[in-house]
Amino acid sequence: MTFAVVENWVEPPLRRFVDDARVLIALVLHPSGQVLAQSGFTRAVDVMSACALAAAIHASAGELGKMLEGRAFGGLHHAGRERQIFLAPVLTPRSTFLVLAVFDRESSLGLVQLYFNELSSGIAAAAPLPVEQAPVLANDFERELNRNLAALFGRA
Repeated sequence: MTFAVVENWVEPPLRRFVDDARVLIALVLHPSGQVLAQSGFTRAVDVMSACALAAAIHASAGELGKMLEGRAFGGLHHAGRERQIFLAPVLTPRSTFLVLAVFDRESSLGLVQLYFNELSSGIAAAAPLPVEQAPVLANDFERELNRNLAALFGRA
């Protein structure tokens, strides 16, 4: 299985999550769509598409939750015929991150949720403390995106 990270601190908790929860594909990303780590993807275009969709789904669900319940929805789950998707935020002192996991019959929603809680704790403990950051969509966003994708797929 392919596994790549942009920031090294996220690797140990994500590896444990992928192994323990038996997920096929996993992503850790910023809500803006910038990827931090991936497991299971072989093409950069698939990572970019999944990140963009995950960020859009999270933003849309957050606003719908605010309209319906006065607060953003938490974790989201969709069960397909062969595969299921789980998308949930991880709150850390540094930032909020999103985790997208795709799994099949070798796992279950309960197992993914159980190990997601451990992943959340691991990411929160490992995340560096916040530092003064440039705007999320800085002028060099495309260059940073390409650098991150190159690092993920060994072309750095």
